[in-house]
Amino acid sequence: MTTTAAAPRAQDRYVSLHTELLREVRDAGLLRRRYLSYARHIGLSVAAFAATCVAFVLVGDSWWQLLVAAVLGLVVTQFGFLGHDAAHRQIFRSTTANQWAARVFAGAFAGLSLAWWRTKHNQHHRAPNQEGQDPDIAPGTIAFTPAIVAERIGFAGWLARHQGWLFFPLLTLEGLNLHVASIRSLLDRSSREPWRRLELCIVVVRLVGYVSVLLAFLPFGMALAFFAVQMAVFGVCLGASFAPAHKGMPIVPADMRLDFLRRQVMTSRNVRGNPVLDVAMGGLNYQIEHHLFPGMPRANLKKARPLVRAHCERNGITYHEVGLLESYAIVVDYLNNVGLRARDPFDCPLAAQLRG
Repeated sequence: MTTTAAAPRAQDRYVSLHTELLREVRDAGLLRRRYLSYARHIGLSVAAFAATCVAFVLVGDSWWQLLVAAVLGLVVTQFGFLGHDAAHRQIFRSTTANQWAARVFAGAFAGLSLAWWRTKHNQHHRAPNQEGQDPDIAPGTIAFTPAIVAERIGFAGWLARHQGWLFFPLLTLEGLNLHVASIRSLLDRSSREPWRRLELCIVVVRLVGYVSVLLAFLPFGMALAFFAVQMAVFGVCLGASFAPAHKGMPIVPADMRLDFLRRQVMTSRNVRGNPVLDVAMGGLNYQIEHHLFPGMPRANLKKARPLVRAHCERNGITYHEVGLLESYAIVVDYLNNVGLRARDPFDCPLAAQLRG
């Protein structure tokens, strides 16, 4: 009876700790909207997009267009981040305004579906790095968990053992994969997502219009190269921003129950930032703060960091933060060795802390 009663008390303690942190963050004003910050970021992104379009026309039939394509990939990535922020209701108070902003930023500018992203991403936020729950570690080209690796033999098994070295090259295909996944989900007639047909129209018209412009202004080979470079840069930039957040962090067994505070902090990793990195990663380098407070405006995540870190230190909760290059090294090493070093999901820092 004593052991059984102790578990709820421990759970209540951690729930209380999250409530205390939430109160501290709210009292600091860090959950308030940052309209001027977003207005500036949106304005600069739109201006950069317009400037890139002008450069495309001025450069004309020249292989310098590949440089323009790379810049366009960077700019489109920023709209992907804005769509992410709007979908998390970080920009406006109104849910409706945020959803329409996400459809414009993610759909019209980046070619991604809000409906597809929202379903997948919400599942990830509910159970990050938990087997059977988090779609970001579900079976795919890359095997993120030992259970997936164990099922792969032959070439697939070899790929799983060397996938860390192939991870970033494979990200060059991620942009195209996201477009395909978006369109596929929007074609699903069983979906009950509102405005599905409109989103499908936005994404398809954007993609068809984009390809048509390339073919109208450039020779076929150059148009194909432009498209490939832009998609590759877009995929790498997005993937390189998301990968350090959870890859190589503890995998939570399917049957393990965790309170919100430890679930979000102990499975996430921050990347030490600077003004350039904060923009390049869309604020996702403050992944711990983002997971604890998904609706917090991006500009406030950096300000929340010292509060969250101090709170975790006071209560014996590990707060993971590394440099950018170190985070990538961890990702590569983990993916290369997931089948060798992570067979026992309890042989990890998370389980060690929970066992006490």
